[in-house]
Amino acid sequence: MIKLVASDLDGTLLQNGAQELTPRALDLVRRLTEKGIVFVASSGRQYDNEVNLFKPVKDQISYIAENGSICIHKGNVISRTVIAPELIRRIIDEVKKDGKFEIVVSREDACFIEDHDPDFVNHIVHVMKNTTQIVKDVRDVEGPILKIAICNMKDGPHIIDKYLHHLKAKFSSEIKVVTSGNIWIDFIAPGTNKGTALLKLLDVLQIRPEECMAFGDQYNDVEMLQTVGTSYAMSNSAPGISYYSTYVTDSVEEVLEDLLAAQE
Repeated sequence: MIKLVASDLDGTLLQNGAQELTPRALDLVRRLTEKGIVFVASSGRQYDNEVNLFKPVKDQISYIAENGSICIHKGNVISRTVIAPELIRRIIDEVKKDGKFEIVVSREDACFIEDHDPDFVNHIVHVMKNTTQIVKDVRDVEGPILKIAICNMKDGPHIIDKYLHHLKAKFSSEIKVVTSGNIWIDFIAPGTNKGTALLKLLDVLQIRPEECMAFGDQYNDVEMLQTVGTSYAMSNSAPGISYYSTYVTDSVEEVLEDLLAAQE
């Protein structure tokens, strides 16, 4: 008996760069909650952004945002983790040396970016529709900081892969460094991931991991996929993600349809 479903968004429930959920997806989430199944939006996106995506059902679901840095259920913060200011400064200084990446610094109330690349600013503000503040230097943003993300929209995934290895070599002993899509690298507070946030939520809800289902497509989903009893990697996932899942699927919506049918 599945009592909770957690799904990543970009590349999973949102396919092909989509920035809005389909009416079918929203209806499936509504039907799940009506059956008493908890639905958890679990993403690297900010909390405000997730709420806007699920607006028609926003009060019926739970949220894991910023790759597990914050978990919210019925308006209450279940867990929150932050990055040490000194480490934030060193990470940003290192990324700025390279000069090929835009930087997003995420606080609970907003994300902060600089105004260097009009295409990037447009993507964050108007395409993703994040709650955003533009600042002169992201190093000056006051904490607490939940997450740092960097993005290269111009040079392709090979640049991300190459720079990821460099960043891991420099920082992985202090912070989790992980891809969060084809053009994104995220820095997440030590000990923080979607899986740890989900476990804290399950403790509050008194649901066992084996009673849960999860969907993901990137390395920031691995711990969540490993936490639950039934997991699905997307067929177009990053290489190796299917190793951590029970099944592979082309469509979250089709699996949810089957789950609902089994509840009848």
